[in-house]
Amino acid sequence: MRYFIELAYNGANYHGWQYQPNAISVQETLETAVSVILNQKTAVTGCGRTDTGVHASQYFAHFDFENELPKAFFFRLNKFLPPNIVIHRIFQVEDEQHSRFDAHYRAYAYHLSWKKDPFRQKTLLHYPLALKADQEKMQAAAQLLLHYKAFSPFCKTNSDAKTMLCDLYKSEWEFQENEWIYHIAANRFLRGMVRLIVGMSLSVGLGKINIKDVKKALDEQTRLEKSLSIAPEGLFLVEVKYDFLSK
Repeated sequence: MRYFIELAYNGANYHGWQYQPNAISVQETLETAVSVILNQKTAVTGCGRTDTGVHASQYFAHFDFENELPKAFFFRLNKFLPPNIVIHRIFQVEDEQHSRFDAHYRAYAYHLSWKKDPFRQKTLLHYPLALKADQEKMQAAAQLLLHYKAFSPFCKTNSDAKTMLCDLYKSEWEFQENEWIYHIAANRFLRGMVRLIVGMSLSVGLGKINIKDVKKALDEQTRLEKSLSIAPEGLFLVEVKYDFLSK
């Protein structure tokens, strides 16, 4: 039987979701906990990769187990896991349903502020230069992306992606009084895409690059000359959608 896990995690102390041979990951931590409680080696498949230091306020994973889950499995799993990972629910699905391949919508949010916050050191980017950025230019840069389907300028150079095509549903800045949040949603994301887009928006807002340069890079599918990948700590995967969960 196949089971889905809905969880959330603070990624500050992890080298991303995906298993790493020489570093601790969220996937390895979760697999170890599930395997110990089920008393058998159990592989856990996630809905996608998150990079080192990136967080998830909503994340889905699945695993297979031949029988019904042990009594109080949900509570035992939460107790076994460290405080920076929480399980919200576990539920059975059809055998063919897949946490990664069946996800058709993913949304991220990036949080930054020019003010230091000692209680959010690893979940908010402290970026004093933001005060000098032009909000209208940043918003225009974000909105420009909605007119495109391919995003080579916003993919890390060592990516193994077979296509640069993404269906973008949202790309906008929310300018709060003491915090700015970039919202983006798509059917899929390229490696490092969101952090490169945030960096580009800030560069446009600060006058380091022109929005015409961004349009040219997107039209020609080439990299920006002054590409900026912003730090990971402000980035959250916030929503994942499946057709079979909305019915």
